[in-house]
Amino acid sequence: MPVRFGAPELIIILIIVVLVFGVGRLGRIGGELGSAIKQFRDGLGTTEEKKKEDEKVIVTPTDKTP
Repeated sequence: MPVRFGAPELIIILIIVVLVFGVGRLGRIGGELGSAIKQFRDGLGTTEEKKKEDEKVIVTPTDKTP
């Protein structure tokens, strides 16, 4: 059976997390998580750009036949 979380359960979990970590530390963890996700997305974007650049390579023939 799948576990379904409603609003009351999520609020209780949030209160427990705030009590364990504290508000200041929780904000810092959120900021670090956000920057990690941004760096991950940037890393994915650069590999996709490299693939596009590799596909745009122009091949010029070296053999000049009449």
